[in-house]
Amino acid sequence: MTGEAHPNELGEFLKSRRSELTPHTVGLPDTGGRRVPGLRREEVAVLAAVSTDHYTRLEQGRVQPSASLLAALSRVLRLSGHQRDRLFELAGRHRTPHRRPTAQKAHTQLRRLLDDLTASPGVVIGRRMDILAWNPLAAALFTDFAKVPESRRNCVRILFTDPSMRTLYADWRAVARDCVARLCVAADEYPDDPRLAGLVGELSVEDRDFGQWWGSRYLPSRGAGVERFRHPIVGELVLDWSILTCGGDPDQELVVWTAEPGTPSYDGLRALASRSTGRPGGLMTGGSDRYDGPTGHADPR
Repeated sequence: MTGEAHPNELGEFLKSRRSELTPHTVGLPDTGGRRVPGLRREEVAVLAAVSTDHYTRLEQGRVQPSASLLAALSRVLRLSGHQRDRLFELAGRHRTPHRRPTAQKAHTQLRRLLDDLTASPGVVIGRRMDILAWNPLAAALFTDFAKVPESRRNCVRILFTDPSMRTLYADWRAVARDCVARLCVAADEYPDDPRLAGLVGELSVEDRDFGQWWGSRYLPSRGAGVERFRHPIVGELVLDWSILTCGGDPDQELVVWTAEPGTPSYDGLRALASRSTGRPGGLMTGGSDRYDGPTGHADPR
């Protein structure tokens, strides 16, 4: 359902908002040579994943934007809730209210699956890539997530802020970029999530790569792949990973890493497992809940 559009006002609104931002604010390098302050049209277009020509025609009132483009521009231009409403109003579109995300805890079914994973690292990932649960072998492969404050127990944050991750992953950049792409998908789904917005803002300021990848709209990989690790205890591991989406909560995923039997990586996982089973911990979840099962913890992708 659409209302009456106000093309000129829409264009002025977009120009006004981009003039208030800087490349640094949105994680882009500043190449200088700006005749006027703020972001250039081509920079906004790149961040919103549209052509410069299309965005230019939008500001000139010569095209009608889609709801998905308006949502992307809301994110790119860092609009508040009131400003987003105004943007949709000027475009002649009614903004569909987004459900505000609630706190997540690892789903019971995924907990049970983790309990059965004794020879493979497994983690449960939430909507904003928070780490909701992990098993002991995942903790042994990556890091002791129980020591990470719950508010910072997030795959993307750990990848970008824990220096050990950059040496653990043989191709850290590929893994990190893919995680950023997955976070972009979550941001489009939950544009009103303040914790997600805070995470993006924090990492955009702290890490240049994150800012550039956030604006690239890179497509995330499909639900399976191969990753190489340089583990400080068992050496090189080449592991297949796959994602299982929870039927009871589509915003939760179980990520599992496995190795082909008979390979050095398989033997390495078995050696790592033997070191991680000395103390059977409870399966940790978000908040103060604790699931006291035969397993332990969970980790990132």
